[in-house]
Amino acid sequence: MSLFSSTFATIIPRFLGLPTSTYDVSTLFTLTHVLESRSCFISHYKLPHTHNLKTHIGFVSKFDHTFSSSFVMEEEEEEDNQKKFGLFCDPEEDYFKELDVAVRAVQMACSLCQRVQDTLISNTRTTHQVHSKDDNSPVTVADWSVQAVVSWILSECLGSENVSIVAEEDVQTLSKAHASGLLEAVVETVNECLAEAPRFGVQKPLPALGTSEVLEIISRCNSIGGPTGRFWVLDPVDGTLGFVRGDQYAVALALIEDGEVVLGVLGCPNYPMRKEWLSYHHRYHRIISKLTPPSSETWNKGCVLYAKRGSGKAWMQPLLHANKMFVWPNHAKQVSVSSIDNPALATFCEPVEKANSSHSFTAGLAHSVGVRKQPLRVYSMVKYAAIARGDAEIFMKFARAGYKEKIWDHAAGVIIIQEAGGVVTDAGGRPLDFSKGLYLKGLDRGIVACSGATLHGKIIDAVDASWGSSSL
Repeated sequence: MSLFSSTFATIIPRFLGLPTSTYDVSTLFTLTHVLESRSCFISHYKLPHTHNLKTHIGFVSKFDHTFSSSFVMEEEEEEDNQKKFGLFCDPEEDYFKELDVAVRAVQMACSLCQRVQDTLISNTRTTHQVHSKDDNSPVTVADWSVQAVVSWILSECLGSENVSIVAEEDVQTLSKAHASGLLEAVVETVNECLAEAPRFGVQKPLPALGTSEVLEIISRCNSIGGPTGRFWVLDPVDGTLGFVRGDQYAVALALIEDGEVVLGVLGCPNYPMRKEWLSYHHRYHRIISKLTPPSSETWNKGCVLYAKRGSGKAWMQPLLHANKMFVWPNHAKQVSVSSIDNPALATFCEPVEKANSSHSFTAGLAHSVGVRKQPLRVYSMVKYAAIARGDAEIFMKFARAGYKEKIWDHAAGVIIIQEAGGVVTDAGGRPLDFSKGLYLKGLDRGIVACSGATLHGKIIDAVDASWGSSSL
């Protein structure tokens, strides 16, 4: 015990609610290292000695002994990665704490979505899982549950007085008399997810959240955005149609300050770490996953991408495996856009749905600039992730007249591509404006995202040349 003062040997177990003798030296060392070097255990407590970290620190009430030895090994491995790639997190950096909390929240949300999607695909307990909105687009238990979980985590870790959220869902449907089964399913799903919070370094609520509390944290997401102040933008399940079909979808969270996106996190639970499996349907993934050990690097399904403004870097980490503890940076690696600038070699993405995008116009544009590959049609903001990772080079979206682009469908993806080295503008070459409320008002015709300026310029020129003959 010579490595530790008697003070630390007493403080750590006391915060954990366990006697000192419960832990060996290596575990105490690991916990001390985590407390002093990370913001892993985030809540409303302050540790007396943390090198002046301006981070609220809390502790998981019970440290599961089954994690302790593997946790020490993971800490050592992650420390090596940090030294190798310069990943040590500076708590004095702008948006350090916000990014840390946001990544953990999206990791938890992805875990929740995977469980719900599995029940949808296997056709069990689906009676209350899927509903239709007024515009006939689908909404699921996962949409409301993710919104509740992310809202709760942001408020708990950053302080509810500091958190304002723009999000897609409201509680009107859940509050209706005939929706009791749906509401019960949401409350159950939320509490199942939050019970796992300690794995992600967040204290779980005790006791579990009640119905009124779940409705309240969902309804907190009532910001209308605007040009001033700070607010979060959340799309709990982007690409719900892909989600219910067992295909691609995303969890998207961004922070906007004075009209500018300052950080973005994009969780893609069905986007494998390996590029070559992107175009396969998720049901194919399910077959492969049964034949491949979950720990195998050949599988490693799902990823989270993130970036913050001005860093010039974007990162990707795998989804947290079951029974693992989240240790920053969780095997993260830097990603960057493709260097391909020859249209004949480029891959372009477009939405699957024809309802809010013109496939014929984008096909004509692609052909006119020399793109020869078939389009990669992908649900959700996974298209943004594909460009940021270098798996595709072009994304074009030209909505039909009357369709209004929502800020939560683009904010996280835009900043990740930009920090990865790409370009995102409207079809007139202007940056997307996130300061006008819930919608991208003033959008010039459509959205063009490219891996580099050369391809981007060619697409913009082609839009100008072709727009007059379009029916949009």
